[in-house]
Amino acid sequence: MNRYCNPTVIISVPFTVCRDKYQIIIQTIEMADVTVARFSFEGEKFEILVKPDPALDYKLGKKKDISAILVSEDIYTDSGKGTKPSTEKLLKAFKTEDQTEIAQIIMQKGDLNLTTDQRRKMIEDKKKQIVAYIAKTYVDPKTHLPHPPLRVEQAMKDGRVSVDPQKSVDEQVKDIVEKLRSIIALKSENLQLEIIVPAQYASQSYAVLKSVGSLKKEEWQNNGSLKAILEIPAAARPNVIDKLGSITKGSASVEVMQ
Repeated sequence: MNRYCNPTVIISVPFTVCRDKYQIIIQTIEMADVTVARFSFEGEKFEILVKPDPALDYKLGKKKDISAILVSEDIYTDSGKGTKPSTEKLLKAFKTEDQTEIAQIIMQKGDLNLTTDQRRKMIEDKKKQIVAYIAKTYVDPKTHLPHPPLRVEQAMKDGRVSVDPQKSVDEQVKDIVEKLRSIIALKSENLQLEIIVPAQYASQSYAVLKSVGSLKKEEWQNNGSLKAILEIPAAARPNVIDKLGSITKGSASVEVMQ
């Protein structure tokens, strides 16, 4: 009988295996310290084992060093079973057999399996971004004023609107708005403001105007004052007025063009 333990790859808490007088300590990894990044190509799956938080930072562009996120450099077809792809399959899918390059491609183009805490936090962050976008871009068609963020957030809750943490705001906001329209009235519209800024505040105000909307027309007067036509989402009007009021101490003129 073989008195030695067969080598096994296990992801679990550390433990000791004893057989007769031989004792083998198997080095293992806590499950909390490992997650999977997965990429599919023409029906073939490729996986790598990564550290959850560093891998998420890498996926979000906050971390650049691929080696800092890898648990190992191995490429798997099924990391749970420990099966690996052939060189031919790697070359077909990635045009290289360099494991570091392949890991980079999997992280860039594939899906990262989020931990429960990561997913919860990302959903909350993405939800806040979507609420802020809707509040700034859409208005109540009756009043032509934006809905308060809390009202938008409550409507999302009432409508049981789900948020995908790995999709951008632009990729999902259109569908979300359609679902919300059965709960609150939403309309996307632009308006043009005629703005006159006194000379002493013109330079600073000009930079703000360019950042909040599209300048359709600008005229610098002989006395140094600025007259401009600014196009913005209707919901952004209160924010623009507040910003100009703060800079010009209330001396700027803002009129909605009909």
